[in-house]
Amino acid sequence: MDADHLDANIMKDVYFRDSGNFMIHGNQGPEHVWLVMIKAMRALTRYASAGIQDTGLGDSDFRVLEVLLHKGPLPVNTIGPIVDLTPGSISIAVDRLFAKGLVSRAESTEDRRVRIVALTSRGKKLILPAFREHTKQMRRVFAELSLDELRCLETAIKKVGKRAAALTEQRSARQRSGPDGETSQSHKG
Repeated sequence: MDADHLDANIMKDVYFRDSGNFMIHGNQGPEHVWLVMIKAMRALTRYASAGIQDTGLGDSDFRVLEVLLHKGPLPVNTIGPIVDLTPGSISIAVDRLFAKGLVSRAESTEDRRVRIVALTSRGKKLILPAFREHTKQMRRVFAELSLDELRCLETAIKKVGKRAAALTEQRSARQRSGPDGETSQSHKG
């Protein structure tokens, strides 16, 4: 059936997206929720980043100092995964914070290859008020949610994050495997 026009009554509940796909109004499928999460995270990140920049710190430096404030001295290789930085990026961040006198580095007494990072008094003096302000900002952002809604949101986001991580790992494992299940690094005899 050829159509040279669209009936507005049929189209009233359908939106056209840039990708060329149609989406039914009110669709709460995963692809819609993903877009909502992305938009919310971008807005939240912009708001939080502006407050963090007021401290003179970058985002990654703030995250490292915040972790040390709440968890105490930690090995460099432990901090990276907590603040979502690669081994190279966490090393650069720690070097930068060390150069500013905000953290100290010392060899581990158990393993000389491990460097323990701790806040200096100067670092603590900077991160304490910065984190207090950050806390106020986050309370303002999430003020529309009840404690139960916050708990539900946190639980749901953790489930989605863990599932995405597991699926990513499965994909990586499949890509490492050859067609017969052997790793692509295996030697051919």
